[in-house]
Amino acid sequence: MSAPERIPPRSVTATRTPAEQLAELLAEGELTVRGRISEASNAALYCTVSYEGQEAACIYKPVAGERPLWDFPDGTLAERELAAFEVSEATGWGLVPPTVLRDGPYGEGMCQLWIEAEPESDDGGRLLALVDGEEPGPGWKAIAFAEVGEGRTALLVHADDERLRRLAVLDAVINNADRKGGHLLPADGGRLYGIDHGVTFNAENKLRTLLWGWAGEPLTPEAVDVLTGLKGALGEGGALAVRLAELVTGDEVEATRLRVDALLESGKHPEPSGEWPAIPWPPV
Repeated sequence: MSAPERIPPRSVTATRTPAEQLAELLAEGELTVRGRISEASNAALYCTVSYEGQEAACIYKPVAGERPLWDFPDGTLAERELAAFEVSEATGWGLVPPTVLRDGPYGEGMCQLWIEAEPESDDGGRLLALVDGEEPGPGWKAIAFAEVGEGRTALLVHADDERLRRLAVLDAVINNADRKGGHLLPADGGRLYGIDHGVTFNAENKLRTLLWGWAGEPLTPEAVDVLTGLKGALGEGGALAVRLAELVTGDEVEATRLRVDALLESGKHPEPSGEWPAIPWPPV
């Protein structure tokens, strides 16, 4: 589904940044439902949002459309999506599209800017691939072997891409239990976004992801700097800790803090625990 034609934004004043204008548009604008994302397991509605001459496409996920899960409290997925955005913003990496909580046609829900994904090409820009053999080859990281039919298997790989590596660190912090290939959106200007963060921040280790290619490898210096900043922001009275406490439970905020501490102490990307399926299903 294509995004609607954008209306040029108003001129930016000294007191309202483009990010603040976008947040206001998402939070205050009139939501018009245009369709439903049929592949989504919970209600995900494709909408336009209009406010004071501005318009954008967005995804609206009403709490009323969330399916109950055995391992997450009912009616909390929208707040977890916003919490993931807050952590992403605190890293400075901007890996999650702008997200707000707001009322809409079907009640309170999560509203997130629609990202028009750039098409992948065979000669570059691919994030995932299936390859023959037992080694991923230059520029790729191995994930797992996958059945491809007629008794054949192939190696599922992801790109050795610094944007994916940042996302792997974010997922480790927020304890993402569902990082699938379809949740990776390459966008204009070389940006990469991750979406669908409803099953995050559980106090128990539930990390399930396709991005295991760096498991056990040292964190980059950049990642260590970012995690050090998160540690401060998650400390008692820290801005991020206060914000997350409004969105997830106290135990989940503490677990997030402990995950950051563990990453800094080990200095490495996490490895599968063996206590939980490491790769989501379906993986793509």
